[in-house]
Amino acid sequence: MRDINRIIVHCSYTPPSMDIDSETIKGWHVNENGWSDIGYHYVITRQGKIERGRPIERAGAHVRGHNEDSIGICLVGGMAEDKTAADSNFTRWQWLALASLIDSLEEEHGRLECYGHRDFDSGKECPCFDMQVWRAEP
Repeated sequence: MRDINRIIVHCSYTPPSMDIDSETIKGWHVNENGWSDIGYHYVITRQGKIERGRPIERAGAHVRGHNEDSIGICLVGGMAEDKTAADSNFTRWQWLALASLIDSLEEEHGRLECYGHRDFDSGKECPCFDMQVWRAEP
């Protein structure tokens, strides 16, 4: 098993009406990017369903230079309906699923640092909210 020290949260950058799943994202990553698999380890759908992506034993393909020791989680959404801007439009089910998934990953791997993709790339807004602020909220 590889050393896992952190979680990096992403968004699919899709509007709320675009209800996609891990298979859709896998298709984008494999067919459009030419990758061997989906880049994320988990995808959380608009309904809050946690879907497995790339096996956790394998490094992800979600943040260049930061995949070896991290788990990638993607929230479906993050784009305004009119497709003009980023928007933290995640459902309450997604927020609950994200908290639950992080708790369960920490039970398995110990305390993990949590970041958003934008913490590693100033040109990105993904996941459209500040992970540090979200984690600090009661």
